[in-house]
Amino acid sequence: MAKVDVPVEQEYQQPDSPQQVTPSGPVSEPVSGPSNDQPAMAPEPPAKPKRGRPRGSSARKTRAVELTLTVTGAMDGDWQADLMHAGQRVLQGVSVPAAAVARAAKELHPDVSEAIDSVLETAREQHRTRVEELQVELERAQRALADLTEG
Repeated sequence: MAKVDVPVEQEYQQPDSPQQVTPSGPVSEPVSGPSNDQPAMAPEPPAKPKRGRPRGSSARKTRAVELTLTVTGAMDGDWQADLMHAGQRVLQGVSVPAAAVARAAKELHPDVSEAIDSVLETAREQHRTRVEELQVELERAQRALADLTEG
């Protein structure tokens, strides 16, 4: 009897149904049940995933926590904080005082502190200018009121 090598594709069926074997190339002889030359191959059930930690892993590995804190500020001095954890928004639009932003910046890296301080200083200058404009306007309004009451 001649030995024929036939590549086969196996399709997984439910365990109750019989296994189908489909030849994918030409067959010169029909392949029948087990012969004395080749031992019969029993179908292997799919491997179940093992429970527990995979081998080689260590519980001492560094576990990263993904937190994103976004602090946004407008030139009018309003600051807000948004917090994201692993892609999920935890907090949004929480009002934060400018002084707290300045203190937090000082605790961080010096480059971060310098960048935030420059933004805060620009906001301070704009507020000083606005206060001076309002004081001048107040003085004019007080003089106009005084002129109206004298008459």
